[in-house]
Parts: sequence; C-alpha cells; structure tokens
Amino acid sequence: METIASFFQSTMFTLVAQATWQTLVMVFLSTIFSMILGLPVGILLHITSSEEQGGIIPHPVFYNVLSRIVNILRSFPFIILMIVLMPLSRLIIGTSIGTMATVIPLSIAAAPFVARIIESSLKEVDPGVVQAARAMGSTNWQIILKVLIPEALPSLVSGVTLTIINLIGYSAMAGAIGGGGLGDLAIRYGYQRFSPSYMVFAVIVIIVMVEVIQFIGDKISAHLIAKR
Repeated sequence: METIASFFQSTMFTLVAQATWQTLVMVFLSTIFSMILGLPVGILLHITSSEEQGGIIPHPVFYNVLSRIVNILRSFPFIILMIVLMPLSRLIIGTSIGTMATVIPLSIAAAPFVARIIESSLKEVDPGVVQAARAMGSTNWQIILKVLIPEALPSLVSGVTLTIINLIGYSAMAGAIGGGGLGDLAIRYGYQRFSPSYMVFAVIVIIVMVEVIQFIGDKISAHLIAKR
C-alpha cells in the first residue's frame, strides 16, 4: 500500500497525469475541428458523385477536383504537415509548440480522413430510401439532413471513433517536435533521459485510451442500430 501511495505522490505520476491531460485536450479539440472541416467536404463528395454511387446532385468535374485535393492532403505524412503548418499555428495561437499549437495541424491532418469516412458512410445508405424521400417532394437539404445523415449515423459514429483513435496516434507523433502530451513524455523522459518506465507508462495509457474509445464507439453504434 505504501508503494502505491508513494507512486501517486511521485514526480512520475504527476508528469504522466499532466501528459495524459494534454493528450486528451489535443484529441478532443482536434476531433471537433476536424469534424467541422471534414463533415461538409464529405457530404459534398457524396452528393456530387455519380448517380450510381448515390449522388443526388451529380457533378463529375467538381467531384474529381475535390476528390484529388482530399487525396493530396491525405498523402502528407503528419510530421511533415506539422512542420509545414508551424507558421499557421504561430499566426493563430501565437506559438508553434505546445498543446494548443498542435491542435491546428492535428485538425487539418484529420479533416481529409474525416471527409472520406463521411463519404463512405453516406454511400452505405439504401438508395431506395433516398428515392422515396425524393418522390415525397423532399428538397436536397431535407434529403441530406433528414435522410442521409440519420440513416448513416451508426456508420458515422464508427468513423468518428476511428478518427479519434487515429488522432491519439497523431498526438503521440506530435511529441517528437514539441507537441506535448504522452508522445513528448515518452521521448523526453523515456528516450532522451534513458528512463524506459516513462515510455512504458505512456504506451500503457495510450492503449487504455484506445480501448476505452473503441468500446464506447462500438456501444453507441450498436445502440443506434438497435433503435432502427
């Protein structure tokens, strides 16, 4: 008992707890901002795709241009993207290092991924449901808001879950260039100061985070499917 109590009062526990909080803040904020950026792009990709793919406003030229832009952004390695976006972080946040500065590249890196997930989820909606809504006189906005998104909700939840898990991994990589969080803890204390215990704790916390997020996401998705 004394050993456990001394651990919770130790410097290691304080640093791990602080790094965990930083990671949670980074992931939470970047998830919100990446959804704000990626959701409309994903919807545009779906509705402007061909009729065979479920598009309700087919526009091949617009779709191809937007799709190429998304593919280009997705192809950037996160470390390189973070370095490229340092001036933008400095402009918006006032600094290019630290937890809040990392939210900018995390959000932009995840946004194309979110867009593809949204597009894929909307494609899973039964075309018959869309056709029925169209036959009842629904407008395009009504089809998007009242048919496509509600019908795709379980798949969208699974996509958001996957996005959060990817962002946890990205946030760990951000520690390599001063992003803070568990990745920074593992590098500065575990690698540079030759203290493997810090690295072990950082990995354990990340694994627990991923397991909890996946469990919650699966439960919510299953609940939404059961309510249909």
